[in-house]
Amino acid sequence: MPNGLVAHADPHARGHAHHPALQHHFQTLGQQHEAATLGMWIFLVTEVMFFGGLLMAYLLYRVWYPEAWSEGSLELDIVLGGVNTVVLIASSLTMALGVRAAQTGAQRATVRWLLLTMSLGLTFLVIKFFEYKHKWDLNHIPGANFRFEGPHAPQVELFLSLYFGLTGLHALHMVVGFCLLAVIAWMAHRRRFTPEWYTPVELSGLYWHFVDIVWIFLFPLLYLVDRARHFG
Repeated sequence: MPNGLVAHADPHARGHAHHPALQHHFQTLGQQHEAATLGMWIFLVTEVMFFGGLLMAYLLYRVWYPEAWSEGSLELDIVLGGVNTVVLIASSLTMALGVRAAQTGAQRATVRWLLLTMSLGLTFLVIKFFEYKHKWDLNHIPGANFRFEGPHAPQVELFLSLYFGLTGLHALHMVVGFCLLAVIAWMAHRRRFTPEWYTPVELSGLYWHFVDIVWIFLFPLLYLVDRARHFG
């Protein structure tokens, strides 16, 4: 290569050319980071469409059966749902702090914040388990053994079907996120990340924030339907 071209070569490319995290089909860590981030955002868009379809079905049936939706919502435990909302908001904060720690090269802090995020996620799942168990004890699980007093029982069963479908899928995403963070925390413990390369931490943070945002939509839609009318 001519000396003039060498002199004008990208210094970042030279600095990162032999970084152990750089894949062979990328020229720089920056290019690799941008490609990975774009891939994650595309994945999250597909997730938005997936949940969006279910939410549109929920909203459509709410227009058709407003009384049943109100009755079904009153069967949900707003206290446990509210606590879970606070738990997930807190987990978004700890996740953001974990990403920041990875950016600054603070490996131990990264591990601590990720473990705390996982603990909050596990707390959410435990609370959700007790919510589900309460519904099981009351025979409010849609199916052959479903029991509900009132003229809108069939529509309330439909409400609860969508409730279990939406919250169950959300809980599944939480489990996936928990497992993902476990791997990332192990990598951080092994000091795999540096201020030059922390992409897995950042991308797992994007996924975790998405799951938290989904719950921010689910909580008012499922738990707060017409409650002001009943208790106002």
